[in-house]
Amino acid sequence: MLSYKPIVKPQIMDPHKFGKYRVERQVLNEERLEQISHRKSYSETHPPFRNKLKDSLRCSGATLKKWALRTFPVLYWIPKYSLWDYGMPDLISGISVGIMHLPQGMAYALLASLPPVFGLYSSLYPPLIYLFFGTSRHISIGTFTVLSIMVGSVTETLAPDNAFVINNGTNTTTEVNITARDLYRVQVAAATTVLGGLIQMMLGMVKFGFVGTYLAEPLVRAYTTAAAIHAVIGQIKYIFGISPVRFSGPLSLVYTFGHICTLLPQTHLPTLVVSAVSMLCLVLAKELNTFLRPKLPVPIPVELITIVSATLISSYSHLSSNYTISVVGKIPSGLSPPCLPDVSLFRLVIGDAFAIAIVGYAISISLGKTFALKHGYKVDSNQELLALGVSNMVGGFFECFAVCPSMSRSLIQESTGGKTQMASLASAVIVLVTIMKLGPLFQDLPKAVLASIVLVNLKSMFKQFSDVATLWKRSKIDLLIWLITLVSTLLLNLDMGLAASIAFALLSIIVRTQMPTYSILGNIRGTDVYVDVESHNQAREIPGITIFRSSATLYFANADLYLEALKEKSGLDIGKMIIYKRRQEAKQRRRERRAERRAKRQAKKEKRRALRAAEQLVDAPVFSVEEEAGQWRDMGLDNISALESEEHKITERENGTVFVMPISPRTPDSQCRWEYLKGGVDPENTSLGWLSDLPDGDTTTLGSSSEDTLSQDLERVSLGSLGKWTWDIHSIILDLSTANFIDTVAIKTLRNIFQDFSEIDVDIYLAGCQPSVVEQLERGCFFSNTITKKHLFATVHDAVLFCLNHHGARTVTRYEPSLDICISTKL
Repeated sequence: MLSYKPIVKPQIMDPHKFGKYRVERQVLNEERLEQISHRKSYSETHPPFRNKLKDSLRCSGATLKKWALRTFPVLYWIPKYSLWDYGMPDLISGISVGIMHLPQGMAYALLASLPPVFGLYSSLYPPLIYLFFGTSRHISIGTFTVLSIMVGSVTETLAPDNAFVINNGTNTTTEVNITARDLYRVQVAAATTVLGGLIQMMLGMVKFGFVGTYLAEPLVRAYTTAAAIHAVIGQIKYIFGISPVRFSGPLSLVYTFGHICTLLPQTHLPTLVVSAVSMLCLVLAKELNTFLRPKLPVPIPVELITIVSATLISSYSHLSSNYTISVVGKIPSGLSPPCLPDVSLFRLVIGDAFAIAIVGYAISISLGKTFALKHGYKVDSNQELLALGVSNMVGGFFECFAVCPSMSRSLIQESTGGKTQMASLASAVIVLVTIMKLGPLFQDLPKAVLASIVLVNLKSMFKQFSDVATLWKRSKIDLLIWLITLVSTLLLNLDMGLAASIAFALLSIIVRTQMPTYSILGNIRGTDVYVDVESHNQAREIPGITIFRSSATLYFANADLYLEALKEKSGLDIGKMIIYKRRQEAKQRRRERRAERRAKRQAKKEKRRALRAAEQLVDAPVFSVEEEAGQWRDMGLDNISALESEEHKITERENGTVFVMPISPRTPDSQCRWEYLKGGVDPENTSLGWLSDLPDGDTTTLGSSSEDTLSQDLERVSLGSLGKWTWDIHSIILDLSTANFIDTVAIKTLRNIFQDFSEIDVDIYLAGCQPSVVEQLERGCFFSNTITKKHLFATVHDAVLFCLNHHGARTVTRYEPSLDICISTKL
């Protein structure tokens, strides 16, 4: 039974004092722990797949209601919606976000290399779909910089300008058929969006929402920074009024930038002036907006004011006709009917669609969780993936391009008091009115103004370069991920760059698990805490016990490294010791066989000698004393010479004998020390060093007649000569508290560790195993008659106490940490 006896209550009033407590219980191994905790069997905790399938297919009113609320979250909160509490805040928030949708939609459509009206479509349909399926209350779905750049990369690759060149009459001049080009680019963008939405839906239905967790924050920030650089290169042509060639494939950004540099002398000055004035006005207005933010209930719609002003100036000054400044052109009013995407394009855009799906979801879930944590509600990652997929797929049928939440719009929606996704409905109304009635009014808007809006909005992404200094101080690995992501995305384009970045991030995880920190643990006096002895001055190793811990889980990739680290940290080269032991045992067996053969030969000689003596006595011939004396003298000299030769040969053969010599007297407090000397010329066995802790009264040598003592000493000397004496360590405790799983290779490694160390009389114990690890050990047939659950302990301290009491007589100094700790264990 476990009993808990508090001896001192925590001192809450005095912060300088800590509470103490004492726990009095038995030492718990896994077998005993399962008995007192009544652990459930594997079949009880893991029902068969057939039962799970039956439960999932079982239909009832409660199950149907639960499925409907999970699939359509709007059904959960719409009945509770209060117009009095939420109506006005959502309306104000929706109008503010809708005003932002107009300039951003048209500007980001240029990033996607599409006509501006399709940016307005993308700001209308997807937010309405997300209203029914989304679980976040504050994110604003619509166009986003990074996804627009990724879509633009696809459209310009599959529909380049040089593919739509037409001859201009009889002369040699050519021009681009913009209408045909834009029509095909819209088809490419719609097909990419639909396919990306289908991928997101499938991943959501199979509960693959965790995929976004593999996009670490350094990776996402570096990727968005690289995407911002792609956006700048893509918008330079509108800023300077030039027409560079669009390259595709690896290093396309470098080639495009190089071609732009060659075209800078051809810069269109009126376009550059419009761009410079627009950017200056936007920057100053945004800084003023930031300064007045605490005093303003609603942020100033800087982009909308800029677009309206630029449109009025362009319309009344006729910038397009007088200065040949490129403008937006005709914007059709009204909504286009839904149409099926070109399925034949799916095979061409599947890689880009998958990248868009993953990046869009990563941005969505990160923003959703940020606002959910701030306002105290939960966001379902799988449902978010499904909602975003449905929004993109349905939007693709209405010729929208890929969308995801925008940080700027989401912050506006949250800061202006938005409570639910009804704000998206209000913003969609603003966009709808613009498409239906106000769209043609923006025909004279210069494209340079939209490009300026894009570049100014990218300022926050370029600020992410400061991550380099921060990560240099905090984590070199994260800094390396950041740099690799940036470089690969710039050089390999957006889709291949993302794949390379994720692959490198996963590789860094594998490398870190393959090279964990291995440590020997020691006890902090007065506690049951065990820490690394190399990094804690007050940690002390327990004599006779080695506690080994790895900072990573044990699996196939680091199993061999784990074993090597155990040998190095414990000082026991188990493979070399076992080989040496077996070699010495083989030598001992050969010596015993030689001694047995010599004994047999000697017995035969004695028998023949006795027979001759008996025959001589029977015959009793007459002989001369002087004559016989001379014969016996001659024969004796020959025999003595032969015996001496035989003894000399035996001595030479046994010149490798080890002799034990006490060099210090035994005292009551300590063992006597012994020096093992070994003769011979074998360099492998010449020097043996010092030994300690021999059993009491062991003063025999290897030349002793006791065969047991001879074999025992041979084993000890042969193992001890390798530097770490087997009796200095009688137990090794493997702390597996850091392992969250274990595979078959790791199980085999642990089994080999048990078997190998048992050959040199070192016991192995496991401590701190998670229940899932214990289940995997059971299913992997780890336990046997020799390795039982009695070798597994609940904590390291339990294992230490067991070893001290089980092997106490064999230790040099009896170490009792339980006598001085505040958390003691009574046996």
